[in-house]
Order: sequence, then structure tokens, then C-alpha cells
Amino acid sequence: MKKFLCAGTAVLALTAGLGHAQDLAGEQVTVFGPWLGPDQETVEKVLAGFAAKTGADVRYVGSDSFEQQIMVDAEAGSAPNVAVFPQPGLASDMAARGFLTPLKDGTDAWVRDNYAAGQSWVDLGTYAGADGSDSLYGFFYKVDVKSLVWYSPENFEDAGYDIPSTMEELKALSDQIVADGGTPWCIGLGSGGATGWPATDWVEDMMLRTQSPADYDAWVSNEMKFDDPKVIAAIEEFGAFARNDDYVAGGAGAVASTDFRDSPKGLFASPPQCYMHRQASFIPAFFPEGTEVGADADFFYFPAYADKDLGAPVLGAGTLWAITNESAGAHALVEYLKTPEAHEAWMALGGFLTPHKGVDRAKFSDEPTAKMNDILLGATTFRFDASDLMPGGVGAGSFWTGMVDYAGGKDAGEVASAIQQSWDGLK
Repeated sequence: MKKFLCAGTAVLALTAGLGHAQDLAGEQVTVFGPWLGPDQETVEKVLAGFAAKTGADVRYVGSDSFEQQIMVDAEAGSAPNVAVFPQPGLASDMAARGFLTPLKDGTDAWVRDNYAAGQSWVDLGTYAGADGSDSLYGFFYKVDVKSLVWYSPENFEDAGYDIPSTMEELKALSDQIVADGGTPWCIGLGSGGATGWPATDWVEDMMLRTQSPADYDAWVSNEMKFDDPKVIAAIEEFGAFARNDDYVAGGAGAVASTDFRDSPKGLFASPPQCYMHRQASFIPAFFPEGTEVGADADFFYFPAYADKDLGAPVLGAGTLWAITNESAGAHALVEYLKTPEAHEAWMALGGFLTPHKGVDRAKFSDEPTAKMNDILLGATTFRFDASDLMPGGVGAGSFWTGMVDYAGGKDAGEVASAIQQSWDGLK
């Protein structure tokens, strides 16, 4: 492993908050993850809290080639004690090869009890090991939410529109905006070589709002084929928005060619070019300079159907922490991540969401982030971005291009069959 940066070495006993008294003075705990720059500085501050409580010498290294490097290190027998995975798929692959250590007994019960939609997080972190038996290997810490609709409060107020609480109300609002002479949505799929990915998020959200979590999981694993009628129906749910000329700024023909970074700007035009934009928590980075979230722009939960009894599903992503070189310090670090303190440390620094039900909401760096976290805590089901879990040739290939074809007018069933054929070609 590369040289690690020290995150703190104060020598104190492990407090009761980590489950039991333990002194790790002199033990080095190495952590490898995807964060660089400001995020690296932030995670080092979190790890410094663990170091201060235990006396461990905690060292973190970040890399923009994490996925490749962690596998190289594991195969060479030089893996860090703990690795921070941006996606469950790679962790699952490494567990199957015997490169991960199961978390301590009882961790799954703790997650069920202390995380909103706890069973979802257990499912996302549970994989088959080298012997084929399932164990909990991944502990999720730092989450992103995608099931959001962005809007201008001023525009809504001027037009007299209310925030919809169901999908039925959202569609009715879209129709009302059209009737009033406006355009409800800005949608853009352009992203250079990754063009099409914003549409995959739409389809994933629609799968969670029309089908069960089990169906979603079967789709991700391809036990349910991509051209199954349930998947085709979810694609067409996206099309009800994106292929409706009245619904989309510039008309349906502009969806595929509009860059996703430019698409929300219509919210801030005068008069508004659109009233709503469905996108993940990161999109304010592409709002006009000086836009204040919570004032000039705000968001609401992309709602579920009232008549489908599927609860309040949330689509997102997140990082999971797994033990790649077992030690007492590695297990103690996972125990530390259970404490509200570990979450609140990053909450206070910004850019952090958590499903931990025990955190102090007042510790968030700002109210919009706290409000976004409320959506996460209100989830009855959480599912990871499906395209990130699918084989790269599909999730970052034919799914993207297929959605561009669909937005351009190709039949949903034809598109879905082509994606399934590409998946079959990988097997």
C-alpha cells in the first residue's frame, strides 16, 4: 500500500460509545478510499476523532484509481485494513474472492435498528463469500440522494403551485403548468461520452415507484430480463415526461442533445423556461453563480404513487466501508462508524447525508442539507443506483445509449431488447 497520511495519534482508551473499552495505542490502522482534495481533508478529520478515542495511528490514502488499485493491493497481499468502496459491486466481487472479512456478529441487527430503511442497507452490504455463504461485509457511511425534484420557490409562489406529495399530484401539476401556458420540465441527457446517464436515474426511480424492491433487485442482477414488461413500463413512465413536447423545455427533441449541466438553468430564466428539474443532490453546483439553495432554489421528494402501496422509496448512492486486512483496529473503526459522533463530525463540515436515525439534526452545516437528510430518513426502501451495479458494458454502456435512442423516438420494447442482447453478449 502507498504511504499513508496520519489522521491523529492521541492515546486514549476506546470509549463506551464504541461498544467496549479498548486501547489501540501503537496499532496502525490503514484506510484507503476514493476521496482526494477537500474530501480527503474532511475524512481525515473524522478519522482523527477515532484516533483520539483509541490511540490508534490512523492513516488514510485517497486515489482516483481506487477501483483498480484496491484489487491490485488485495491480490498482492498488501491491502489496507479498511477500504472505502464507492459501489457495492466491487465489494461483492472482492468478498467472493475471499478478500473481505465479515463484520462482527450483530452488526446487521444494529443497522436494521439504527438506520432508516435498515434492511435495505443490510441487503446492500451482504454478499456471498468465497465459501458461498452470505455475510454482512459492508457498512454504509456517507450517502447521496437522487430522488429529488428541484424548483424555484418564487416561480411556484407566483403561479400558485403547491408541492406535490404523490406521483399522481406531480403529473396533475405538470398538466396544470401546461394548461397555464408554461413548460413543467427541463430534462437534459448530454454528458459527453457518458450521454444518457441522467435518463437511467429516471428509469430507476420509476422502477422503485411501480415495482417492488425485490423486482428492482432482480432487474439489477438480470434475473428479471431488461425487456421484461415491468422494465419496459418503467421506461415508458420516463417517456411520459421526456417524450411529451408540451412537458419539456425545447420539446422532446431537445432532451438528448441538452447537456445535463445546462438543463436546470431554465428554472432561473425570466420568464421560466421550466418549473421542475429531477436530479440528484449534486446539481446545485451547476446552478447560476450566486444561487442560494433554500431561497432561490429548493427541492422536494420525487414522490411515489399513492395507489401502489410501495412506501417511500429513495434512489441514491453511497460509500461502504469494508475490512480488507483484518485487525482489532479495523473492527474498532467500524464500531466507531456506528456512533452519532462519527456522522456528526462530517455533517458539520458539509456535503454529508446519513441514514443514521440517532444523529442530531442541528449538527448539519445548513438547513437545506438537513432537509435533504429528512428525505433519506423518511425512506421505507433505499436502493443503490442500478446502472452502477450492472456490468459496465450495460450500466455504463448500452443502458446509456439505449435511453438516448428511446428519448429520440425508438420504441421502449425495442430499446429494452437491445440492452438485454448486449447483457447476454457479456455472459
